[in-house]
Amino acid sequence: MTGIIIKIPAVILLVFVCSCGNSSMRQGGPGFPVADSVPVGEAEKLSEEAVADIVQNIASPVEIASILQSMQVPFSAGYLATTHEADRLTTNFQKAVMLGIYGADLGYLNIYEKTGNSIDILSTIKRLADGLRVGQYFDFETLKRLSVSKTNLDSLLFLSVNSYNQIDRYLRENNRGSISALMIAGVWIEGQYLATQVALTSDNRILRDRIGEQKVILGDLLMLLGPYRNSGEEYGSLYRMMEGLNEKYAGVKVSYRLGEPETLEEDGRLVMVQHEESIVEMSDSQLAEIAEMSKEVRNKLISGK
Repeated sequence: MTGIIIKIPAVILLVFVCSCGNSSMRQGGPGFPVADSVPVGEAEKLSEEAVADIVQNIASPVEIASILQSMQVPFSAGYLATTHEADRLTTNFQKAVMLGIYGADLGYLNIYEKTGNSIDILSTIKRLADGLRVGQYFDFETLKRLSVSKTNLDSLLFLSVNSYNQIDRYLRENNRGSISALMIAGVWIEGQYLATQVALTSDNRILRDRIGEQKVILGDLLMLLGPYRNSGEEYGSLYRMMEGLNEKYAGVKVSYRLGEPETLEEDGRLVMVQHEESIVEMSDSQLAEIAEMSKEVRNKLISGK
């Protein structure tokens, strides 16, 4: 199965699908250190490098929602995490993961223009952000006002993205990279859950390819989370679950071919974008196992058990 991969600016720093795999890594360039070799004291540096690389090379939950729209998949509130789960969160680990999960859900709501439904999630996000001492980066009143107006979708997306980007930067600059890593993991697993659940009932080549490409991104996420795996049982449990999901991808094959370059104008400058063609080999049984494991990880994170 093949699909043309176009590099798209990442939205919400929060991650979902690989839009252009890291060519420096595939061609023998610099990669990440082995997780076990990274001292805890060096974790923040690794996290910053890993986050920058991940954000550069992946697209956002908005892309997966756009794919679903193009497939004419109707919006389903049943895919969203319920906000009442936030009431029982007590640890920073739980709050950070759920902040990411709700962030992905917010992107899903916005791209489907269900902005009126986003008020509850926005309130929950603000509460979790306050609990993590990063609530100052949410202009909640403006976000709330834009959420009731479908005509301001672009502004709502921009403010949502900007808030998350500021939170990520603040956390990493203040030696709280573990919280940033958990946010990213939360967004990724929610997007992965959404994509795989739809793929089980809708045969779409582009969606299947995106899911297959997560093998590459999951490796990056493991490197991002690796330095914190011994920080506590919650961190260790998350890492082991992600390793288990990674094992489900073992038989999936992803390769790349260079496509035609394209010249685009960005901020008044011409930028050369190198497109790539991905070649994904993934059987129906592999997809089913990946979907089941993704659902299990996601539900365990939401339940806190």
